[in-house]
Amino acid sequence: DDVVNGLNVIHVSGTKGKGSTCAFINSFLKAHGERTGFPRKIGLYTSPHLKYVQERIRIDSRPISESLFAKYVFEVWHGLSGKISPGPRYLQLLFLISVHAFIREGIDVAIYETHNGGEYDATNIFQKPVVTGVTTIGMDHVEQLGPLIENIAWHKAGIFKPGSPAFSNFQEPAAATVLQQRANEKNVALQFIGVNATLPQNALALKPEVQRTNCSLAIALASTFLKVKAPQDCCILEPQDILQGIEQFSWPGRFHHIVDGNHQWFLDGAHNELSVQKAAQWFVETTLEGQGYLIMSDPTNAGIGS
Repeated sequence: DDVVNGLNVIHVSGTKGKGSTCAFINSFLKAHGERTGFPRKIGLYTSPHLKYVQERIRIDSRPISESLFAKYVFEVWHGLSGKISPGPRYLQLLFLISVHAFIREGIDVAIYETHNGGEYDATNIFQKPVVTGVTTIGMDHVEQLGPLIENIAWHKAGIFKPGSPAFSNFQEPAAATVLQQRANEKNVALQFIGVNATLPQNALALKPEVQRTNCSLAIALASTFLKVKAPQDCCILEPQDILQGIEQFSWPGRFHHIVDGNHQWFLDGAHNELSVQKAAQWFVETTLEGQGYLIMSDPTNAGIGS
């Protein structure tokens, strides 16, 4: 337990924006580390991957190598052989590999995105995270977590741990009430975070309005982590760290704009109604009038029309 707690975990749940929020945290801490020397090495665990599975496990913003991933897969698999039955499922195994990799690689902080839920999520083994956060909660994975948004919020709040501060985006009243109730039950100080008024107005990474929300939560989480874990002479996330973190922010596949000669590509991995709405809003606001585009949708997916 002490070794796992020594990972210095920032744990993030929610329905939408988990990956972006974790990527912003990573970017802010990277900027702070480049300026001060802490954190020296940053671990980031997210899902899903776009091209190859190693993308889920990153150290200093880069996916671990194929050879290193294979090494840690076999070490974990052999370590579990004959000790548990049945063996871990796919996401459980990937999570265990990430923990093993981060311990072996000697990281200073581990940023963890939950899979779908929270309370019963494979990532929810950390008893003493440094800080936890909840992104926007909506109606997704309803069969596993629902049927109501209150049920979903109950699951997402499962990552709250006694003694560890928690932050959340502003939520629908029903979800916010459940988050606060669970925080009270667990003796957790929960703070709801609005959009940070100091964010730059014209930053490309913040052009989608929803990314301003995710970025603001990330600032609160990164700042709290530094106040708790950084040396006293460098425990503040300074404005220059925030600006650099926003400038160097990268999260392929989410509000992803590629200019290729005379062609522009607008890519987003939206997979539910809320995400499609946000992606469509970003597309409309970003494109110039008079340009022609082909927008494709899946008419068989009820609730997500063309």
